[in-house]
Amino acid sequence: MPENKKNPFKDSFKTTDKTGAALSVYNTGRQKCTPLYQWGPGVRDHYLLHYITSGRGCYEIDHRHYELGAGDLFVSFPSVPITYRADAQDPWEYCWAGFNGSDALTILSAAGLSRQSPVICHFARGEALAQRLHDLYESRGAGLVHTIEMTGRLYTALSLLLKDAPPVGAGSGELYVRQAVDYMHGHYMYPITVQDIAVYAGISRSQLYRSFIRYLGKSPKEYLTQLRLSQAFRLLRDTRLPITAIAISVGFDNSLYFSRVFQKACGISPGAWRSAQLPPQKRP
Repeated sequence: MPENKKNPFKDSFKTTDKTGAALSVYNTGRQKCTPLYQWGPGVRDHYLLHYITSGRGCYEIDHRHYELGAGDLFVSFPSVPITYRADAQDPWEYCWAGFNGSDALTILSAAGLSRQSPVICHFARGEALAQRLHDLYESRGAGLVHTIEMTGRLYTALSLLLKDAPPVGAGSGELYVRQAVDYMHGHYMYPITVQDIAVYAGISRSQLYRSFIRYLGKSPKEYLTQLRLSQAFRLLRDTRLPITAIAISVGFDNSLYFSRVFQKACGISPGAWRSAQLPPQKRP
């Protein structure tokens, strides 16, 4: 890692291609915060891992308050309200990686990280993690080669979390959630139901619902709908497929129902959203 600057700074990079792959980098960077610098209360649409390299601050999630310092790490989860704030006297500096995909929850759960346990204090491999997050930031870029390199470096960074992690119990709710999420990412394009997902995971619908609420803060149906819509966004933006074809491609067998779900989530129709993404000269 390069020598830290004394004055506050922020270096960050955000990707534009979020295709719902097994693991996708959403953003990465590092920041030396000003005293009492705060993010939130707010939610992210992805997982976010922070590793603290110096200073102190606090992290709040689910009405729990964590006082953290150099050598600690904390994770936020999609759609879960959080707040983090730098100390007034010794504001922290941290590096981070934002990511999502079907492997994300699996890796974090295997590392013992969850909404109930979102921090690791005095992380034993902290220096190596900071270096790998720095390498991730250095590989930033918009091209395919950058996307592949960033994804590879993210995997190597996250692998450090698993080296000393205890095994996850086979009967844990987290395992059921991981299995269900993997199934959704592999089958969202088919008209699967929550009952299908529960059968695959090997538990009842009510157990699956409780596990999702506990670990992800949303129901299986909400997660599946958001996953399908995220794929619909990509197809609307990157292809000229008709709306009906896109609805079928992301698991809706009725284009009118797809349009209603899309409008409820986004406030506009799929066609209007697509038109808004086009340059003015290419709009119909």
